[in-house]
Order: sequence, then structure tokens, then C-alpha cells
Amino acid sequence: MLFVCGQNVVRSPMAAAIARHLFPRSMYVRSAGVRPGDLDPFTAAVMAEIGLDIGSHRAKTLEDLEDTNFDLAITLAPEAHHRVLDLTRTQALEVEYWPTADPTIATGSREQILQSYRLVRDQLEARIRKRFGLPAKAPAG
Repeated sequence: MLFVCGQNVVRSPMAAAIARHLFPRSMYVRSAGVRPGDLDPFTAAVMAEIGLDIGSHRAKTLEDLEDTNFDLAITLAPEAHHRVLDLTRTQALEVEYWPTADPTIATGSREQILQSYRLVRDQLEARIRKRFGLPAKAPAG
């Protein structure tokens, strides 16, 4: 499974880390972006809150991937979706579009910004659980 977003620095690394955690042995999971970028520190922080360390993640573009033999690509941003659809011309690839908010546009205090990243993280986890038949995560507290 391949998760794709704009720069492979927020949404797709979050989704890939969650999927790897939920399916440690049963799925081959990677992430990529349309353009190069550097990991967003808020992304690493909110993933650490749930026990997933992505601090060593290095952003990759679709062209950087060594293996492009995926059964499913899940796109998280419009530009990623259009780019991945281009791949279907030459590869047998199922593509799903999961429109996902970009938390990097959040403004306000550090806590308000972190909250927008947490919301994206939690929505991605819920969507992955639902798509692959896992029970919903019990609410915290």
C-alpha cells in the first residue's frame, strides 16, 4: 500500500506509520509525495504522542521510490491524486482518494496548531481502521 500527499512530510508519513503499526506483518506500506520536502516537526510531535516515532522519516517523491509495485495507492491531496492517476496508465494500481485537510495552514497558538495535526492524525487512523476492517479505536479518557 502506498500513501501519497503533496510533499510526504505530514499526511502520508502519518498514514504510513499508523498503517505499519496496525498491520506490522500483513501489509507492505510506503509513503511518497509529489514534491520534495522536509519532515514537519509538528508531525513528529503528534505521532510521538501516540507512541509512533517518525523522527527519522526522510521525505520521498514518487520518483524516489525503489519499488513501485503496489496494489493500492491512497492519495490524500488533490495534486497527489492527479499524479497517481497518471501512474495507472502504465501500472495496474487501485487508487482511492481520501481528501485530508492540510494542517500546515493552521494558525494560532502552538497548542491550536498541534490540535489541527492531531485531528488529521486521528482521522487518518479512523479511516485506515474502517477501510481495513479493524474496530474503531476506543475514545481516550
